[in-house]
Amino acid sequence: MPTLLLVRHGRSTANTAGILAGWTPGVDLDDTGRDQAAALAGRLAGIPLVRAVSSPLERCRQTLEPLLAVRPELGPPAEDERLGECHYGEWTGRPLAELAKEPLWRTVQDHAAGAAFPGGESLRELSHRTVDAVREWNRRIADEHGEDAVWIACSHGDVIKAVVADALGLHLDHFQRISVEPCSVTAIRYTPQRPFVLRMGDTGDLASLVPRPGPAAATPAGDAVVGGTV
Repeated sequence: MPTLLLVRHGRSTANTAGILAGWTPGVDLDDTGRDQAAALAGRLAGIPLVRAVSSPLERCRQTLEPLLAVRPELGPPAEDERLGECHYGEWTGRPLAELAKEPLWRTVQDHAAGAAFPGGESLRELSHRTVDAVREWNRRIADEHGEDAVWIACSHGDVIKAVVADALGLHLDHFQRISVEPCSVTAIRYTPQRPFVLRMGDTGDLASLVPRPGPAAATPAGDAVVGGTV
């Protein structure tokens, strides 16, 4: 199965302001986020990407723009609402410092599987839709580009943490233990047996993810991974 590079969008104006943006329209990258997005293309140089997929929200599309400018073969990114931010309902647009005083905050932190946002969705629903999206895209890309294809998806922090928790076999209650910084890259190699998390929240050099020719590219029992290491 293919390898997925999950990119969290660059730092946004809502991140800077400490606001829970959710699906609020018009939340753009700030100056730091634009610099992070510009650097992403260089960090991914040499990795043979076959497809780009994005959350429909502006901050994700803006994060991919510099990469797509130098990789025109990827074409416009496919937008998938299932990779969009959590629907936070009545929490949307509120300061995080204020939300931290709500009784639900502790449930979100300590018992995520039991958390449902008023007027929004539950974190279980978020996990189901995002994992389903990734699995479906994996099958589609494998059919179109082969089992060793590498694709990229730009999404949001809680989405990425939910996908990583699934890949690691973690209960959703533990997903807050996972950290993904703005414009970090999380790499997951899917195989018929199990996923391998190759990078998690990586903000540095990604050269070792470039596939290597030769015997190092194959490992036993379908455990091949990008870069030839497990």
